[in-house]
Amino acid sequence: MKGNNTTTMPTSSVTVPGNKLMWLSLFLIFIGVAGAVYAQVIGHHHAFANTREMPWGMLIGVYAYFAIVSTGLCLLAAFSHAFGGNQMAPLANRMVWLSIITLLGAFTVIGLEIENVWRMPLGVILHPNVTSNIWWMGTLYGIAVGVMFLELLLILTKRYSIAIILGVVAAITEALANSNLGSVFASLQAKPFWYGSQLPIFFLSCAVLSGAAAIVMFTHFSHLLQRRQMATDTFQGLQTAGKVMVLMTFLVTLATVWKFINAYASNDEMIMAADSLFKGPLAINFWVFEIGLGLVLPGLLLAITRLKSISVMTAAAIMVLVGQFFSRFNLVVSGQIIPSDYGFVGVPQYLPYTPTVSEYLIVVAGLGVVGFGFLIGERFFDETFRTSAH
Repeated sequence: MKGNNTTTMPTSSVTVPGNKLMWLSLFLIFIGVAGAVYAQVIGHHHAFANTREMPWGMLIGVYAYFAIVSTGLCLLAAFSHAFGGNQMAPLANRMVWLSIITLLGAFTVIGLEIENVWRMPLGVILHPNVTSNIWWMGTLYGIAVGVMFLELLLILTKRYSIAIILGVVAAITEALANSNLGSVFASLQAKPFWYGSQLPIFFLSCAVLSGAAAIVMFTHFSHLLQRRQMATDTFQGLQTAGKVMVLMTFLVTLATVWKFINAYASNDEMIMAADSLFKGPLAINFWVFEIGLGLVLPGLLLAITRLKSISVMTAAAIMVLVGQFFSRFNLVVSGQIIPSDYGFVGVPQYLPYTPTVSEYLIVVAGLGVVGFGFLIGERFFDETFRTSAH
């Protein structure tokens, strides 16, 4: 894939597969929205697996997943734009667009998850609660996506100096929103497995890891879709993103180890929550997908191949993104899975939770939004993505 040829193929070779994928993405959005409408009709308490004991389900984790990926892309884009001359500069413009569409995917999921969708934007604007982490999280992410749209417009019109300033503003805003997202969990004293100062920083670490993986995967997919040989500077940029992945897989693994050390040195509820991941109902999700597939295997692949193969880097990036998906699910469920009255006769050790079809369909809608947005970017902004270094 490494080379110097950046000549585009004829339009027909580019648009035919893109058209089919666009229709597929729109179909995914349609069936996801259909699942949300069904939930509205019969009631969310019937359509979703959430209960009084476990009010947050998979969709909260998926929202956090897309939002965290967006933050990582935005941070890496701002770094690449603000500090010119680095090898990731050729990827920066695409990262801005990908950050926007993954955040729109997050908004899609959380919007369809909320029972009264129309109350969310009205509540944020008409009834602000500055003492609420959730209010700040939504407000900051809303500001960030608006700033990034303006940044993209300035990039398209070649007003780069102002675009760089807005990119830095967007990155700071997304970092604050991301840490607020972590604080939504970390400030709940009633859930000891979440509570503490670690999660906001952990979320930022996962954001950088996920953002690096996303830009590797989408850039490679772009070249496959466009049937274009990859330019040397683009490949070198992906190698730098691969180095970021190697570093962050190590740091996220280290943070996860310390999380368990602290849990097993704490009270019974913390130990039971850790056990749910270590050897309980979430063990397969944790060991196979979050740790094995999402951290250890991609880190080893990248280190062994020394970032010389774009196919291996893409495979590792997909593994990271899958692992981070399960990491968000595991986080949400493990924090709630211990019954509040555990220890009494007849009370189960762990609360059951299995996502419903409606929940899976809404996840599909989020994926459809991201896929459709990616294809729109390839069709209309391809030239801008390929001149990022300028």
